[in-house]
Amino acid sequence: MQMLNTTSLNLKENRLWILDQQALPQEKCWLPCDSVDELVGHIRALRVRGAPLIGLSASLLLALLAERGLSPAELEQALLTLRASRPTAVNLMNNLDRMKQALAQPDWVTAMATEALRLVEEDRALCDRIADHGAERVLPGSRLLTHCNTGGLATAGIGTAIGVLLRAHQQGKVTQVWVDETRPLLQGGRLTAWELGELGIPYQLICDSMAASLMAAGKVDAVWVGADRIAANGDVANKIGTYSLAVLAHYHRIPFYVAAPHTTHDQHCPNGAAIPIEQRAVAEVTGVAGSFGSCQWAPIDAPVYNPAFDVTPAALISGWVLDCGVISPQQVADGIFQQALR
Repeated sequence: MQMLNTTSLNLKENRLWILDQQALPQEKCWLPCDSVDELVGHIRALRVRGAPLIGLSASLLLALLAERGLSPAELEQALLTLRASRPTAVNLMNNLDRMKQALAQPDWVTAMATEALRLVEEDRALCDRIADHGAERVLPGSRLLTHCNTGGLATAGIGTAIGVLLRAHQQGKVTQVWVDETRPLLQGGRLTAWELGELGIPYQLICDSMAASLMAAGKVDAVWVGADRIAANGDVANKIGTYSLAVLAHYHRIPFYVAAPHTTHDQHCPNGAAIPIEQRAVAEVTGVAGSFGSCQWAPIDAPVYNPAFDVTPAALISGWVLDCGVISPQQVADGIFQQALR
């Protein structure tokens, strides 16, 4: 396969390399990934994360494995294993479906390589179009709040929600970005703060529980988040804590926008209740671990509830900013989400 370089994925020397997002921001560490088991481990440990990036990493690895001589039967099994690695984010499923179609072609080795690289280029283009549509919704002098991490670390391009913030910043519209630390794994504190600093976007980091006080003080003009899956009715699954922000924004009459590629929409999922929610490890809540070491603060045997995502009802969303345009609450209420995607 040809050389490829994104913020978080590289193809060089016929190997897939991933930027270890658990080591950021203290260390930029690139890890080789040569097998399905390795990639599944990276995905579950969130060394690879972000709905678009997970799907792209799986597609690229499958193409490399095909070039290395794995049989169609072995690649079929690899597809099944990768599909089960993270159940909530639908981008992974969509990408694997396209790789499976490529596997069915007579020249499946070439077809899989072509399709994997096409998916990367498509994601870059999707991010640019999302940014263009979203920036139109940002008013001059805006103070914006975002949750989790939705930038180039999570995609092949400039990101989804962070892509919007970047484009609006380039247009001189952004005064301040409030960055939720995003419990329990601190993707906001570790990754979004780092990305915004690299991009030169003014920001301040806050604890998740501080958003309400900022809104009450009139210091938030809009909320921008990404999505791991959008149900057919417009309900959105995203990093845990997103639903809380939507409720707060609704109460304070603040616009709440979801930025995502159309590939995040799951027309076969009727509503948020049907979205599978991944349960994460107890240790993510009872303490903290990273490149800096580890610390246990809760009792060793403390019972823990740790869903990775929550679901925001469509009724709380001001607009779905996709690469194909902005879908309004009225369009969703009229039941034409799918038609609006065309």
